[in-house]
Amino acid sequence: MVKLKIPKDYFTLFLLIILVTFFFIACGEEAIEMKPFEVKVTNVVAKDVPITREWVGQTLGAVDIEIRARVDGWLQGIYFTEGSEVREGTLLYKIDATEYEQAVAEAQGNVASIRTLLTQAEDDVKRYTPLAEVGAVSKRDLEIAVSTYEARKGELDAALAALNISQINLGYATVTAPISGLIGISAARVGDFVGRPPNPVILNTISRIDSIHVRFSISEQEYLYLAKQFSQKENSKSTQKRELEMILADGSVYPEKGFVVFTQRQIDPTTGTLQFEASFPNKQKFLRPGQFAKIRTVVEERKGALVIPTRAMIELQGQFTVFVVDENNKVQLRVVKTSTTFGQFTVVDSGLQEGDRVIVEGMMKVKPDMVVAPVDFIMNEKTDKNPGENK
Repeated sequence: MVKLKIPKDYFTLFLLIILVTFFFIACGEEAIEMKPFEVKVTNVVAKDVPITREWVGQTLGAVDIEIRARVDGWLQGIYFTEGSEVREGTLLYKIDATEYEQAVAEAQGNVASIRTLLTQAEDDVKRYTPLAEVGAVSKRDLEIAVSTYEARKGELDAALAALNISQINLGYATVTAPISGLIGISAARVGDFVGRPPNPVILNTISRIDSIHVRFSISEQEYLYLAKQFSQKENSKSTQKRELEMILADGSVYPEKGFVVFTQRQIDPTTGTLQFEASFPNKQKFLRPGQFAKIRTVVEERKGALVIPTRAMIELQGQFTVFVVDENNKVQLRVVKTSTTFGQFTVVDSGLQEGDRVIVEGMMKVKPDMVVAPVDFIMNEKTDKNPGENK
């Protein structure tokens, strides 16, 4: 076996190279660690912010009329296009009227018969009256004739009432539109027996949608808050004219403003809510009954509210925190309490002061007491809106 001998000078040189390499690596790591991490920050500002509230509701027509079968029978015809506009008085349905026509004919015959008997009774009274005066007939006979005449008059009135009822029922066999509006899909088809449960009684619904209504409810606590808030500034009449916004299911805001048209008289004891109904113009008939909608309105304007971008907050188990960069560029963790949001901003009630610098980007890579390099965050006007602007 051949043994290699390494000169001492080469061994010393090798150790020196290793030491120098480790030295430069250590210096490089230290240099990297000393470079502060760059974060984007923005200042906490004080703004006059309108505070809004939202409630979930559902649309309905300005007038919704249920088309009912007021008499029972076999449905003979449907005379409209489902889902279309119909005018007041338009023929909608026909129900088999055979029985009702017979009832009318029978009532007319009864009226004619009673009128004949009434004429006879009247003639008896006219004939007995002079005879009773001269004693040719007894007064008893005259009294019977008069009472018979009065009874026939009552029978005629009852017969005429029965005739009127039968004619009304016959009229109910023809169903016309009570108002002009949008009609839905029929609940019955030709050949169905209608007008008697469990068969269809409500055949359809017509809605007038030149204006649309939204029905929504607020909690009892919200009612007390709003009542106190508005009573300090406005009387009840002007409160009803407060402008409302409607937010549709896709998140868009309906361009027309609405107003409250009525308020329920009492708090619903089963739900603890008070019901409102608002009206919005719908000349283009874009909105239809049954749509989901949110109602939003400004309930107060908070002066000098502290606002920060909502994206600067971190939520953990219902608690909100933000990272603040102090004058020494050290990171501090603050717990904040919020009250409401406005656009891309959140109103902070406690935990921050005006002028504090909060981290907007880079929160996930920092920790308390860490030194960072803050860079001013520039708001994107296309996506972020300043306080004081509507969505």
